[in-house]
Amino acid sequence: MIALGNRRAVDVRRLYLAVGCGAAIGSLLRFLSAVVIVSRFGESALWATAFVNVVGSFVIMAFATLTGPDGRWLVGPAGRQFVMRGICGGFTTFSAMSLDTFMLMIQGDLIGGALYLGAVVAFSLAAAWVGHMLAVRINGLVS
Repeated sequence: MIALGNRRAVDVRRLYLAVGCGAAIGSLLRFLSAVVIVSRFGESALWATAFVNVVGSFVIMAFATLTGPDGRWLVGPAGRQFVMRGICGGFTTFSAMSLDTFMLMIQGDLIGGALYLGAVVAFSLAAAWVGHMLAVRINGLVS
């Protein structure tokens, strides 16, 4: 009984480590992508963000499909989480939202997928606005 408990704890730690290492790699890739796009093409950071969101959405969905139950690649839970929640999550959180929305739609819940996507975008924009307004007020108090 104790051996099973220890095995489970090792598996959980392995998943955490996989996601953490993947996130570090994804974050570095995101930073480097922005550096290249802004310096090489003279574009704004907005295009760098759009680039990583589109690429991340492609990668997470392709990998999820290739490594899912019907997929051709046999990848264990730690490997899947390393790429999908780690690298893609560190590269962009938009990829995870795309995966969740797409999975709802694949399951036939088109309305749920649309509502989820709209709600996440709306709440994210609202949170950005609230954060901006709060920071503006804090900045005003500091001066």
